[in-house]
Amino acid sequence: MALHPVAESVPRARRWFRKLVTPYQLTCSTDDCVLLLSELVTNAVVHGTSDAPWLVRVEWFRAEASLRVEVHNPGLPESVRLRHPEANDAHGRGLMLVDSVADSWHAGPSRFGGTVVSFEMANTWPPP
Repeated sequence: MALHPVAESVPRARRWFRKLVTPYQLTCSTDDCVLLLSELVTNAVVHGTSDAPWLVRVEWFRAEASLRVEVHNPGLPESVRLRHPEANDAHGRGLMLVDSVADSWHAGPSRFGGTVVSFEMANTWPPP
C-alpha cells in the first residue's frame, strides 16, 4: 500500500490491513498488529523527509509461520532508535510499544531508499 505522508493515512492503513488479514484468521491478535502498524505509519509520516514528493509504503508478508509487516519512508535509517521517554513526555513511545508487543522488530535501509521499520509476530498462520 502506498500512502501520502499525512495523518489521515494512519486510519487508512489500519482499515486496509484489517480488511486484508481478516480472511486468513491469524492466530495473533489483529488488534495488536493494527496498533503496531499505526505506530510505524505515524512514525514514518512524522519522521520521513525528502526534498521530492514521497510516499509511505506498507507491505506485509508471510515469513514461514510468522507475519512480517514493513513500513518504508525516505527518512534516515540511523535516526530510528528505541527511546525511553519520561512519564510526562507526550511522544516517543511508538517503538517502545512495538518492542514490547511484537516478537521481533528491525530498522534499517529500505530497498526503496530511505528507511524500513518492520515487526514480526511469530506463529501467526493457523496450522493446515
